[in-house]
Amino acid sequence: ELVTERRRAERNEQVRFRTEKERERQAKLAEEKLRKEEEEAKKRAEDDAKKKKVLSTMPHFGGYLVKAEQKRGKRQTGREMKNRILAERRKPLNIDSMREDELREKAKELHDWIHQLESEKFDLMEKLKRQKYEVREWGAGSHPAPGKKGAPKARLGGRWK
Repeated sequence: ELVTERRRAERNEQVRFRTEKERERQAKLAEEKLRKEEEEAKKRAEDDAKKKKVLSTMPHFGGYLVKAEQKRGKRQTGREMKNRILAERRKPLNIDSMREDELREKAKELHDWIHQLESEKFDLMEKLKRQKYEVREWGAGSHPAPGKKGAPKARLGGRWK
């Protein structure tokens, strides 16, 4: 009886030891798998960054970006589109090695460029206002739309009249 209990206790101890080892092994496997997935994701991100860097030095990169976005099927929000366009337009400003007179010239050049853009913006806004006005006027039925002949037809109320 005493021997049987001792064997039973030893057996229970062995089973507990094995299950503990198995748990540790499973935990290590899960940790290793997670680490590998993180490394792969990091490597993919680095590869994408390298690819974009290489492609950005090539001409017609903007067209490539558009095609890549279309392939992914991702629709860009207004903010994303604005950021992408600004990133394409923005040129690096290398002013570290410039002298004072060169800096003044660069500042004047940038000021003139901003002035030109603002005037273009103003012109486009005025054109938009005029077009909206014309659409409202043509929709009111008081004037015929350009290209249409004849007097405007009288407006009748209701859908089927």
